[in-house]
Amino acid sequence: MPPTPRPLRKLGFLTIGLFDEADPRRGHESTLEIIELGERLGFDSAWLRHRHLQYGISSPVAVMAAASQRTSRIELGTAVIPLGWENPLRLAEDLATVDILSGGRINPGVSVGPPMHFDEVKSALYPDTADAEDFSYERVRRLLDLVRGKPASDFSGVRGFEVFSDRVQPLSPGLGRRLWYGGGSLSSARWAGEHGMNFLSSSVVKAEDPEGPYDFAEIQLSHIRAFRAVHPDGEAARVSQGLVVIPTDSASAEQRARYEDYAAKRTPRTASPQGPARLMFAPDIVGTSEEIAERLHAHAAFREVDEVAFALPFTFGHEDYVQILTDMATKLGPALGWTSGA
Repeated sequence: MPPTPRPLRKLGFLTIGLFDEADPRRGHESTLEIIELGERLGFDSAWLRHRHLQYGISSPVAVMAAASQRTSRIELGTAVIPLGWENPLRLAEDLATVDILSGGRINPGVSVGPPMHFDEVKSALYPDTADAEDFSYERVRRLLDLVRGKPASDFSGVRGFEVFSDRVQPLSPGLGRRLWYGGGSLSSARWAGEHGMNFLSSSVVKAEDPEGPYDFAEIQLSHIRAFRAVHPDGEAARVSQGLVVIPTDSASAEQRARYEDYAAKRTPRTASPQGPARLMFAPDIVGTSEEIAERLHAHAAFREVDEVAFALPFTFGHEDYVQILTDMATKLGPALGWTSGA
């Protein structure tokens, strides 16, 4: 296998944490058990996808807090928290608290824009301020400033018997360097770089040039290079790639057939830009670890990163995830040059 310019340094995975409405605890327990398994297998990070008003993780910060008490080494991230649903000051307090509890292991990923289905939810979310809310990059900048220790108040000192700080408390040293922006456009990549964030690139990008090219890997590569071109750390700036990757080394015949069917049903959307936003989707990669490694080594964007957070398919069962993660850690990771830190 030809070496890549950036050998894989950090192996992570992403889960949506689905649950049954009638038994939500079982689904959340499954997510926590998968994170515990990830730590035992030596994964460097586990990431939680955020879902509001759906049967997936609606409060990843709370789940990270729980996971932090059941693990000791694995890093915990969000991919991503949509800031349109959040107050940056309150979120900064929650993130700092969980980072302290975890021993400095969390990697919060965020994004901007109006909440999905905003017209249907705005009366519940922002009954008095919906028309005034700012869903631009400014919302991220506010969070960055607060996490990094800039003043949140004009007052600090003693009033009566209480002591007040003008900064978010607790202040978690290093958290400001572990904030990620999840973006699929050139403008997002550049903004994240200019503001010293890390960059999460997923299996979705925008095909912004109407003339093409319509090659997912080349578009993603252009975003990574644009990000690093303006980041203070330059070529050392952190980028994580989040493709859907399903190794089948130890899968049963039934599992392999189901995985291949899942990917085949999603493949048509990868041929051309989709919808008004002109979204390009990466094909899911299913096969043995050797086959997957060969395809990744040929992927233009993968060759530019040394961190990944492979996305687990949304609708599979707990035992499927156990098999996939075990193959990732014991077969695929080593095939990509990764060495377990466990």
